[in-house]
Amino acid sequence: MNRIVAPEILDTLAENDPAAIQGRKDLLKVNRMMGNHRWLLRRLRAERTSGEKICELGAGDGALSLKMIQSGICLSRDIYAVDLAKPPKNWPSEATWHCGDLLAMDLPDCEILVSNLLLHHFTDAQLGQLGKNLSSKTRLILAAEPARYFIHCVSGWLFSRMTGLNHVTRHDMQVSIRAGFRGGELLSLLGLQDAWSMEIGTTLFGANRLILRKLAT
Repeated sequence: MNRIVAPEILDTLAENDPAAIQGRKDLLKVNRMMGNHRWLLRRLRAERTSGEKICELGAGDGALSLKMIQSGICLSRDIYAVDLAKPPKNWPSEATWHCGDLLAMDLPDCEILVSNLLLHHFTDAQLGQLGKNLSSKTRLILAAEPARYFIHCVSGWLFSRMTGLNHVTRHDMQVSIRAGFRGGELLSLLGLQDAWSMEIGTTLFGANRLILRKLAT
């Protein structure tokens, strides 16, 4: 499967559209099934050094960043979130939220970047630009993205129907898989292959998980 980035229906709907509201609820089911939040929290506990700042790219409703704080992984003041949307109402006052386009800004001076089901939205060229926008302070990137294999197209189709996901989520799931990653493609697309090491894992439930570490110079 060649990588194909295409528009997703959810991104075109008004926030209060009933299909969009249901689609966001469906995404919670998908996230629980994939287990990405649990994996990211485990890795942060193992990898983060006290005082290091964490930036979540595409923070959405802020759920993952809030879990980092509530589970004691870091303090509110150590969290930096970036998203096109405004911060949620329950966003802590000490945590930073930047509302803007990731591709049009230098990424924050945080030691750790976290991305959950975001980077597959970007074209190859956009990912290359994102890699250039990294702060020199960033030493670790944790990314959980769709794995681009035919078996996951099939299992995603079955999961959608077994759990009653709406037409928006059923469509967008297949688009996401076709825009996902295989093996270590993401490291190369970000342009980091010469200065970063990589650990890769692909799960039964369709996640391509990468741990990227900057090599010592």
